[in-house]
Amino acid sequence: MKKLLSLFSICICLTAFIFTSCKKEGFITDSNALLRTSVDTLFYDTVFTSVGSITQSFKIFNPNDKKLKLTSVELMGGNLSFYKMNVDGFSSPIVENIEINANDSIYVFAMVNINPTLTNLPFIIQDSIKISYNGNTRFVQLQAYGQNAIFLKNKLVTTDTTWNKDLPIVVVGALAVQPSVTLTIAKGTKVYFHANAPMLVQGTLKAIGEKDEPSKIIFTGDRLDEPYRDFPGGWPGIYFLDNSVNNVMQYCIIKNAYQGTIAQNPSSNANPKLILNECILDNIYDVAVGATNSSIEANNCLISNSGYNIYLTAGGNYYFTHCTVTSIGNYYLQHKYPVLNISNKVSETISNDLTANFTNCIFYGEGGIPEDEISIKKHGSTIFNVNFNNTLYKLKNNEPSTANFNGNKLKNIPPDFDSININNRYYNFRLKPNAAAINKGTNTSLLTDLDGNNRSIGLPDLGCYERQ
Repeated sequence: MKKLLSLFSICICLTAFIFTSCKKEGFITDSNALLRTSVDTLFYDTVFTSVGSITQSFKIFNPNDKKLKLTSVELMGGNLSFYKMNVDGFSSPIVENIEINANDSIYVFAMVNINPTLTNLPFIIQDSIKISYNGNTRFVQLQAYGQNAIFLKNKLVTTDTTWNKDLPIVVVGALAVQPSVTLTIAKGTKVYFHANAPMLVQGTLKAIGEKDEPSKIIFTGDRLDEPYRDFPGGWPGIYFLDNSVNNVMQYCIIKNAYQGTIAQNPSSNANPKLILNECILDNIYDVAVGATNSSIEANNCLISNSGYNIYLTAGGNYYFTHCTVTSIGNYYLQHKYPVLNISNKVSETISNDLTANFTNCIFYGEGGIPEDEISIKKHGSTIFNVNFNNTLYKLKNNEPSTANFNGNKLKNIPPDFDSININNRYYNFRLKPNAAAINKGTNTSLLTDLDGNNRSIGLPDLGCYERQ
């Protein structure tokens, strides 16, 4: 009897196990079943035609306690759409019968690629992704703001060339201007560089913009999607090499680069290798304005929020007038180094002559490590002539004996910039009404400021902006 009971018990347990194992988890089929998406619209910022964009994604959530079967996820533009779609690993304009486990989710990826059109104006490319389940439909909108562009890949400029503003210029791979060749960039032109695309100038660059915003010339990276559009180091920078002469940049904005403008070795004529007039260099990861035994003249320039705002080494000749040189520590760039660095050192045994004059300038930083925002290092016995004329500067220690500080010396006095909001990435480096730098300059040949406003009839303000 005991053996029979044991056998009967085993049969019951085995039957229960088989029944339980074979029972399938049910799907929720109610039309009231819940479904959520992580976004209702995927936005793509400016996407250059024929290049495409990064892939964006969103999630489809099943918050129910049972599995949910999606009848389909469909790209409404189908095969003719500018967009491509991948649903949970399957690439197709329509993917059917997708199962989502209870309280789980799947990814949907979408990428846009815009083909050239006949129009030169920006345009909007729209589509949508339809999600069908249990007789219901949900839509996620797709929107890209695209435009045509001129694409230059590993471009060598061998003859005098002019770029105009008709279309943006997108540079992929190195851009090189040959010796004795002039590249002229007209006002209003926008030049976008890929991550592997330095601008190498062996000849001459003439980039002359104008004061109103649409007429300024912009040099920046080609990643215009969030969050990359605000990252420093997105492209290499602009380099003026050994043979380069007579370079002029006016009303130019150079931003988001690894380095900004770098001048290498002396000019072969009496002119500065590089003249910067009314330029903004901002959000540069390493050196914004740099030179190695070269020559630079900078007037009414804003050099802001960079690893090294100004870095002049191995001697040379430099003249900066009415420049605001400042860094505010932020989420993208820590303020680790002085905003001005000067040295004549080449090696332990070699130094070069150095002349550097700074007139009506501001050198100031906040939210970082440096207590001295000016670093001057003299090496050897060569000519070393560094002068500061009417300057606002941050310096904990005494002024170095290797430099002359003349006229108004506003030491460790905050410049009272108009508005700074690190969280919103808003920096207005104009002066407040009662700022100490107002009317503290000396008269120069510069009669207007970075905004194109007239300088004061009396004594001008320090920095690139004149308080109006």
